[in-house]
Amino acid sequence: MTETTRRKTATREKEKAAEEPAFHIVGTSPGHHDFVDKVRGTLHYAADWKLPGMLHGKLVRSEMASARITAIDVSAARKLDGVVAVLTAEDVPHNEIVEHASGGLGELIVAQPVLAIDRVRYVGEPIVIIAAVDQETADEAADLVHIEYEPLPGVFSPHDAMRDDAPLVHDAGNVLVNWRLERGDVAEAFAAADVVVENTYQTQRVEHAYLETEAGVGWIENDVVTLRVSTQVIEHATEIAQIIGLPHNKVRVIASYMGGGFGGKEDMTVEPYLGLLVWKTRKPVRMVWTRQESLMASTKRHPFTMHYRTAATREGRILAMEADIVGDAGAYPCLSARILFAGAALSTGPYKVPALRTRSRAVFTNNVPTSAFRGFGAMQVVLGYESQLDQLADAVGVSRTAIRDLNYVEKGDVITSGEPITTAVAVTETREKALARLGPPSPPSGPGKVVGQGFGNSMQPYGRTIWFRDHASAWVTLQADGTLLIRSGVTDLGAGQAASLCQIAAEVLGVPLEAISVYIGDTALNPPAGGTFATRQLYMSGNAILRASGALRDQLAPVAATLLSAEPDMLIWKDGKVTTPTGTSEVTLADVARAAQDAAVDTSVLHTWRAPAGRFDPEVGQGGTFPDYTFGTHAAEVEVDLETGAVRLTKYAACHDVGRAINPVRATGQIQGGAMQGIGYALTEECVLVDGNPFSNLFANYLIPCSMDVPDVQVDLVESGEGRGPFNARGIGEPPIGPPAAAIASAIENAIGRRPTTLPITPERVLALLDDKHAEGSTSNAEEALGR
Repeated sequence: MTETTRRKTATREKEKAAEEPAFHIVGTSPGHHDFVDKVRGTLHYAADWKLPGMLHGKLVRSEMASARITAIDVSAARKLDGVVAVLTAEDVPHNEIVEHASGGLGELIVAQPVLAIDRVRYVGEPIVIIAAVDQETADEAADLVHIEYEPLPGVFSPHDAMRDDAPLVHDAGNVLVNWRLERGDVAEAFAAADVVVENTYQTQRVEHAYLETEAGVGWIENDVVTLRVSTQVIEHATEIAQIIGLPHNKVRVIASYMGGGFGGKEDMTVEPYLGLLVWKTRKPVRMVWTRQESLMASTKRHPFTMHYRTAATREGRILAMEADIVGDAGAYPCLSARILFAGAALSTGPYKVPALRTRSRAVFTNNVPTSAFRGFGAMQVVLGYESQLDQLADAVGVSRTAIRDLNYVEKGDVITSGEPITTAVAVTETREKALARLGPPSPPSGPGKVVGQGFGNSMQPYGRTIWFRDHASAWVTLQADGTLLIRSGVTDLGAGQAASLCQIAAEVLGVPLEAISVYIGDTALNPPAGGTFATRQLYMSGNAILRASGALRDQLAPVAATLLSAEPDMLIWKDGKVTTPTGTSEVTLADVARAAQDAAVDTSVLHTWRAPAGRFDPEVGQGGTFPDYTFGTHAAEVEVDLETGAVRLTKYAACHDVGRAINPVRATGQIQGGAMQGIGYALTEECVLVDGNPFSNLFANYLIPCSMDVPDVQVDLVESGEGRGPFNARGIGEPPIGPPAAAIASAIENAIGRRPTTLPITPERVLALLDDKHAEGSTSNAEEALGR
């Protein structure tokens, strides 16, 4: 750690300690209800729910990537004994889904059919849905559906799709959105530069690979179509109602606790098909996608091609950057417009770039659609900007830590979009802690093997883009016996979203955690929370619970003060009691609740928290982007086998600024899980498509690292105390997946003297780098490269 960094860190820690209030529940790591249920195996996931007399749903999907449908024959399927319904597009009242992912700032408006009617645009596109008395019959009926196709020219590369003579995936055009961010005089900066570094980086299409596939069960209750599904967004109920042709209040969506989502359950999966089958048959219906079906047809992470040019002085100070980003959207819009915006907005990372020109395009192809995935566009570009900084360090002859110290953005600086950073930038602290955790380089395990170390920084937003005017509601009720009810529309992906709300309310109201019940994810019973994605729920629902709990405490404080003959603002709420500052008098929360009822004071508060909003001008590429950013660093050590090209990860460390850790164990777990997912992205995972046909359709040929492939991820937390979430917390769900690829690429370059620029970094690609004659003169000493 440098002396300047040490002084800054010490000063910040002293200031934080002086200002920090005493917490009782926040900052601890209790075992919540979801921990207990998961360990016992008693937590019910979507596929666990079964109803008497239920039918089983099955989709018939396209076998072609681009074709006109000339005939659909379902007669044999309908005649099969046990088949109750076979639906085609003609049976769908409103057969389209229209996504406005940019918020109306410029993407093409392209409708996605619920069931294809005249044309298919990717392998796996739904065409027919079936309901039968059991799964075997539904599968057999699907095999009896006969579909005739007339093949059409397809396009499978976004760069090919942008050619003037390319086949059109949609009549409106092949470029869904074209974001441009510009700031400063780029041409002048490049003309004045002493050094220009230019490279192209390629990331790949990957699968969410959640433990639980897409699943749900539906039924009709009180003439309401009710769906209990694995979803990140219960607010899809309105879209489902429109598809079926029902009033919005006639569709109810209940979210089960999920066995993982990672963005793959942000778009609708089973929901519209379940809804249609339930409404048509008037019977309960269950649909569970097989793993092969999920791998084939669920949305994937966007492959990015990123071309970077960076201009700098001879000392290494950045003058300008150009970035051209092309993302493969696949066949339909989904959330591509929003994801490519994040890529553009974060294209420079945590660095000062006085002049910038970024173009970011989402392009239609006849590949499986791509959409939300943990990191949401801001993670792909980490490989680009971190590789550029490493290459710049080599070009000017300084260490990789020194080049960053010269260029790190600081609090108060204006970033890419023209807006200032107004909260802590703890990137130096995270780097120093991660490198300290990594320790000195290990010796090679044998001859023909080399060891390298590297690191990668990241800058990641949390919360939705601010022009969406985001809001979330929460409802808290103190019961007569002093227990607390929390109601929120939040969905829980497995990261403890519901449990964090309990800790926040417990801190404010002093209710013991075991005396809190939380009800989540039900459009009929819970106030809306807006979906769990974009690392927004702690920020949004956390702030809603914080304010609802604070309002309830303020509401009840005069009642408690009367009981205690004390001032309302001097009371202490803790351990199920309200006490005076001296601790000489106390009443229970049950006493307060009963007294409030006698005094006609409400013991319930419904609060809607509205996030600060802003505007972005797509014409000039400037304006408000995200509510806040957080920063982190990962450090990696690898051993490369020079004969086989195999890369073995030997040590790994990660550090992020969490603002304030509501639950340190969960925060640490998120960092470890995100890092491991990012390691797979860096080294092994890829959804291989050939002319739109999936070749990675089983876990046997989609290579996810297991526990034996990954060392323990050593984690440090920085708590800057300057986040915009409750108690100054920052979101941590997505940030840890960004740095791994950059850190590992840096470590491999340190080991072999050549930089990987294409993911995943397979042994074949490492051998190709080793064969490059330019590698002979490259530096490959860990201590020198890290600037130690």
